[in-house]
Amino acid sequence: MTTTLAVANQKGGVAKTTSVASIGAALAELGQQVLLVDLDPQACLTFSLGIDPEDLELSVHHVLTKGLDPAEVVLSTDDGVDLLPATIELARAEADLLTRTGREHVVKGALEELGDAYDWVLLDCPPSLGVLTVAALTAAEGVVIPLQCETLSHRGVGQLLDTVHDVRRFTNRDLAVWGVLPTLYDGRTTHARTVLETISETYELDVIEPPIPKTIKFAEAPAAGRSILATSRSSKGARAYREVAENLVSRARGRGTK
Repeated sequence: MTTTLAVANQKGGVAKTTSVASIGAALAELGQQVLLVDLDPQACLTFSLGIDPEDLELSVHHVLTKGLDPAEVVLSTDDGVDLLPATIELARAEADLLTRTGREHVVKGALEELGDAYDWVLLDCPPSLGVLTVAALTAAEGVVIPLQCETLSHRGVGQLLDTVHDVRRFTNRDLAVWGVLPTLYDGRTTHARTVLETISETYELDVIEPPIPKTIKFAEAPAAGRSILATSRSSKGARAYREVAENLVSRARGRGTK
Protein backbone atom coordinates (compact mmCIF):
# COMPACT_ATOMS: atom_id res chain seq x y z
CA MET A 1 0.00 0.00 0.00
CA THR A 2 1.16 3.51 -0.81
CA THR A 3 1.13 6.25 1.81
CA THR A 4 0.38 9.60 0.15
CA LEU A 5 1.05 12.80 2.10
CA ALA A 6 0.41 16.38 1.01
CA VAL A 7 2.86 18.90 2.44
CA ALA A 8 0.94 22.16 2.48
CA ASN A 9 1.00 25.69 3.81
CA GLN A 10 -0.16 28.64 1.75
CA LYS A 11 2.41 30.84 3.46
CA GLY A 12 5.73 30.84 1.66
CA GLY A 13 9.13 30.62 3.32
CA VAL A 14 8.26 27.88 5.80
CA ALA A 15 10.69 25.28 4.37
CA LYS A 16 7.92 23.33 2.67
CA THR A 17 9.92 22.30 -0.38
CA THR A 18 13.02 21.65 1.73
CA SER A 19 10.92 19.36 3.91
CA VAL A 20 9.56 17.41 0.94
CA ALA A 21 13.03 16.87 -0.53
CA SER A 22 14.66 16.03 2.80
CA ILE A 23 11.94 13.71 4.10
CA GLY A 24 11.86 11.99 0.71
CA ALA A 25 15.61 11.41 0.77
CA ALA A 26 15.43 10.18 4.37
CA LEU A 27 12.67 7.72 3.48
CA ALA A 28 14.78 6.46 0.58
CA GLU A 29 17.67 5.89 3.00
CA LEU A 30 15.29 3.68 4.98
CA GLY A 31 14.79 1.50 1.91
CA GLN A 32 11.43 2.98 0.90
CA GLN A 33 10.41 3.55 -2.72
CA VAL A 34 9.57 7.26 -2.88
CA LEU A 35 7.91 9.54 -5.42
CA LEU A 36 7.97 13.31 -4.97
CA VAL A 37 5.43 15.36 -6.94
CA ASP A 38 6.17 19.03 -7.62
CA LEU A 39 2.84 20.86 -7.79
CA ASP A 40 4.32 24.35 -7.49
CA PRO A 41 4.65 26.34 -10.75
CA GLN A 42 7.83 27.88 -9.33
CA ALA A 43 9.32 24.36 -9.66
CA CYS A 44 11.60 24.85 -6.65
CA LEU A 45 11.50 21.15 -5.76
CA THR A 46 12.47 20.18 -9.29
CA PHE A 47 15.38 22.64 -9.30
CA SER A 48 16.55 21.67 -5.81
CA LEU A 49 16.88 18.04 -6.92
CA GLY A 50 19.27 18.94 -9.69
CA ILE A 51 16.89 19.23 -12.63
CA ASP A 52 16.57 22.46 -14.62
CA PRO A 53 12.85 22.99 -15.32
CA GLU A 54 13.70 24.95 -18.46
CA ASP A 55 15.28 21.84 -19.97
CA LEU A 56 12.13 19.75 -19.58
CA GLU A 57 9.74 19.08 -22.44
CA LEU A 58 7.28 17.10 -20.29
CA SER A 59 6.12 17.82 -16.76
CA VAL A 60 3.31 17.25 -14.30
CA HIS A 61 1.38 19.91 -16.25
CA HIS A 62 0.97 17.49 -19.15
CA VAL A 63 -0.15 14.76 -16.79
CA LEU A 64 -2.83 16.87 -15.12
CA THR A 65 -4.16 18.79 -18.12
CA LYS A 66 -3.37 16.58 -21.14
CA GLY A 67 -3.90 13.14 -19.60
CA LEU A 68 -0.32 12.01 -20.24
CA ASP A 69 0.74 8.80 -18.49
CA PRO A 70 2.73 9.93 -15.41
CA ALA A 71 5.19 7.06 -15.92
CA GLU A 72 6.38 8.87 -19.07
CA VAL A 73 7.25 11.98 -17.04
CA VAL A 74 8.76 10.54 -13.84
CA LEU A 75 12.49 11.14 -13.46
CA SER A 76 15.03 9.49 -11.20
CA THR A 77 17.26 11.69 -9.02
CA ASP A 78 20.63 11.37 -7.33
CA ASP A 79 18.91 11.38 -3.93
CA GLY A 80 17.33 7.98 -4.58
CA VAL A 81 13.81 9.32 -5.03
CA ASP A 82 11.73 9.60 -8.18
CA LEU A 83 10.30 12.96 -9.18
CA LEU A 84 7.25 14.08 -11.12
CA PRO A 85 8.69 17.48 -12.09
CA ALA A 86 7.09 20.86 -12.59
CA THR A 87 7.72 23.74 -14.98
CA ILE A 88 6.31 27.25 -15.21
CA GLU A 89 3.63 25.79 -17.51
CA LEU A 90 1.93 24.53 -14.38
CA ALA A 91 0.83 28.11 -13.72
CA ARG A 92 -1.67 27.63 -16.55
CA ALA A 93 -3.07 24.48 -15.00
CA GLU A 94 -5.10 26.41 -12.45
CA ALA A 95 -6.97 28.18 -15.25
CA ASP A 96 -7.15 25.06 -17.44
CA LEU A 97 -8.65 23.00 -14.63
CA LEU A 98 -11.09 25.59 -13.27
CA THR A 99 -13.77 24.72 -15.82
CA ARG A 100 -13.10 20.99 -15.82
CA THR A 101 -15.54 18.61 -14.18
CA GLY A 102 -13.85 16.56 -11.49
CA ARG A 103 -10.82 18.87 -11.34
CA GLU A 104 -10.36 18.03 -7.66
CA HIS A 105 -9.54 14.44 -8.61
CA VAL A 106 -6.87 14.99 -11.30
CA VAL A 107 -3.91 14.35 -8.98
CA LYS A 108 -5.58 11.30 -7.47
CA GLY A 109 -6.31 9.90 -10.92
CA ALA A 110 -2.71 10.41 -12.03
CA LEU A 111 -1.32 8.64 -8.97
CA GLU A 112 -3.73 5.74 -9.44
CA GLU A 113 -2.17 5.14 -12.86
CA LEU A 114 1.14 4.41 -11.12
CA GLY A 115 -0.47 1.65 -9.04
CA ASP A 116 1.51 0.48 -6.03
CA ALA A 117 4.93 1.27 -7.49
CA TYR A 118 5.83 3.41 -4.46
CA ASP A 119 5.74 3.07 -0.70
CA TRP A 120 5.46 6.84 -0.27
CA VAL A 121 4.22 9.71 -2.40
CA LEU A 122 4.91 13.24 -1.12
CA LEU A 123 3.02 16.10 -2.76
CA ASP A 124 4.72 19.51 -2.66
CA CYS A 125 1.78 21.90 -2.76
CA PRO A 126 1.95 25.47 -4.10
CA PRO A 127 1.81 28.36 -1.60
CA SER A 128 -1.91 28.93 -2.16
CA LEU A 129 -5.26 27.30 -1.51
CA GLY A 130 -6.20 27.00 -5.18
CA VAL A 131 -7.15 24.11 -7.44
CA LEU A 132 -3.79 22.33 -7.25
CA THR A 133 -3.69 22.32 -3.44
CA VAL A 134 -7.27 21.07 -3.22
CA ALA A 135 -6.45 18.35 -5.77
CA ALA A 136 -3.42 17.33 -3.71
CA LEU A 137 -5.48 17.13 -0.52
CA THR A 138 -8.08 15.09 -2.38
CA ALA A 139 -5.39 12.60 -3.43
CA ALA A 140 -3.71 12.35 -0.02
CA GLU A 141 -4.49 10.29 3.03
CA GLY A 142 -2.73 12.79 5.23
CA VAL A 143 -1.46 16.35 5.28
CA VAL A 144 1.69 17.65 7.00
CA ILE A 145 1.85 21.39 7.73
CA PRO A 146 5.35 22.88 7.92
CA LEU A 147 5.22 25.86 10.25
CA GLN A 148 7.99 28.32 10.98
CA CYS A 149 8.45 28.82 14.71
CA GLU A 150 7.45 32.47 14.62
CA THR A 151 4.15 34.00 15.66
CA LEU A 152 3.36 35.59 12.27
CA SER A 153 3.76 32.26 10.49
CA HIS A 154 0.64 31.04 12.29
CA ARG A 155 -1.52 33.38 10.26
CA GLY A 156 -3.30 31.43 7.57
CA VAL A 157 -3.09 28.01 9.20
CA GLY A 158 -6.75 28.39 10.15
CA GLN A 159 -7.60 28.94 6.48
CA LEU A 160 -5.72 25.80 5.52
CA LEU A 161 -7.58 23.82 8.16
CA ASP A 162 -10.87 25.23 6.81
CA THR A 163 -9.85 23.97 3.36
CA VAL A 164 -9.05 20.56 4.85
CA HIS A 165 -12.52 20.53 6.42
CA ASP A 166 -14.13 21.32 3.06
CA VAL A 167 -12.10 18.61 1.32
CA ARG A 168 -13.27 16.12 3.92
CA ARG A 169 -16.87 17.12 3.28
CA PHE A 170 -16.80 17.02 -0.49
CA THR A 171 -13.90 15.05 -2.00
CA ASN A 172 -11.89 13.06 0.55
CA ARG A 173 -13.65 12.15 3.77
CA ASP A 174 -10.66 10.14 5.00
CA LEU A 175 -8.13 12.99 4.85
CA ALA A 176 -6.26 13.25 8.15
CA VAL A 177 -4.03 16.02 9.44
CA TRP A 178 -0.88 14.16 10.46
CA GLY A 179 0.40 17.21 12.28
CA VAL A 180 2.44 20.38 12.24
CA LEU A 181 6.15 20.13 11.42
CA PRO A 182 8.04 22.96 13.18
CA THR A 183 10.73 24.39 10.89
CA LEU A 184 13.41 27.07 11.02
CA TYR A 185 13.59 26.45 14.76
CA ASP A 186 16.12 28.32 16.86
CA GLY A 187 16.09 26.74 20.29
CA ARG A 188 18.30 29.54 21.65
CA THR A 189 15.42 32.04 21.59
CA THR A 190 12.64 32.13 24.13
CA HIS A 191 10.21 33.18 21.41
CA ALA A 192 10.82 30.09 19.27
CA ARG A 193 10.51 27.78 22.27
CA THR A 194 7.26 29.46 23.31
CA VAL A 195 5.78 29.19 19.83
CA LEU A 196 6.72 25.52 19.67
CA GLU A 197 5.09 24.86 23.03
CA THR A 198 1.83 26.56 22.04
CA ILE A 199 1.40 25.06 18.55
CA SER A 200 -0.41 21.94 19.70
CA GLU A 201 -2.68 23.94 22.02
CA THR A 202 -3.45 26.59 19.42
CA TYR A 203 -4.52 24.20 16.68
CA GLU A 204 -5.25 21.03 18.65
CA LEU A 205 -2.90 19.22 16.29
CA ASP A 206 -0.06 16.78 16.80
CA VAL A 207 3.44 18.18 16.53
CA ILE A 208 5.74 16.06 14.38
CA GLU A 209 9.04 15.69 16.16
CA PRO A 210 11.77 16.75 16.22
CA PRO A 211 11.62 20.44 15.22
CA ILE A 212 13.81 21.22 12.21
CA PRO A 213 16.63 23.58 13.22
CA LYS A 214 17.50 26.77 11.38
CA THR A 215 20.85 26.31 9.60
CA ILE A 216 22.66 27.77 6.60
CA LYS A 217 23.23 24.20 5.41
CA PHE A 218 19.70 24.16 4.00
CA ALA A 219 20.42 27.13 1.74
CA GLU A 220 23.53 25.45 0.37
CA ALA A 221 21.83 22.19 -0.65
CA PRO A 222 19.65 23.34 -3.62
CA ALA A 223 22.68 24.89 -5.33
CA ALA A 224 24.22 21.41 -5.39
CA GLY A 225 21.02 19.87 -6.73
CA ARG A 226 20.79 17.54 -3.74
CA SER A 227 19.02 17.39 -0.38
CA ILE A 228 20.81 18.24 2.86
CA LEU A 229 21.09 14.51 3.55
CA ALA A 230 23.64 14.36 0.73
CA THR A 231 25.35 17.74 1.07
CA SER A 232 25.70 17.78 4.86
CA ARG A 233 24.97 14.27 6.06
CA SER A 234 25.93 14.74 9.70
CA SER A 235 24.38 18.18 10.22
CA LYS A 236 21.66 18.81 12.78
CA GLY A 237 19.19 19.46 9.96
CA ALA A 238 19.91 16.16 8.23
CA ARG A 239 19.64 14.25 11.50
CA ALA A 240 16.33 15.93 12.31
CA TYR A 241 14.79 15.01 8.97
CA ARG A 242 15.96 11.41 9.34
CA GLU A 243 14.19 11.23 12.70
CA VAL A 244 11.05 12.80 11.23
CA ALA A 245 11.07 10.19 8.45
CA GLU A 246 11.42 7.38 10.97
CA ASN A 247 8.49 8.76 12.95
CA LEU A 248 6.34 9.01 9.81
CA VAL A 249 7.13 5.40 8.90
CA SER A 250 6.18 4.31 12.42
CA ARG A 251 2.91 6.19 12.16
CA ALA A 252 2.11 4.65 8.77
CA ARG A 253 2.78 1.16 10.08
CA GLY A 254 0.67 1.89 13.13
CA ARG A 255 -2.22 2.78 10.85
CA GLY A 256 -1.85 -0.54 9.08
CA THR A 257 -0.92 1.15 5.82
CA LYS A 258 2.38 -0.56 5.48
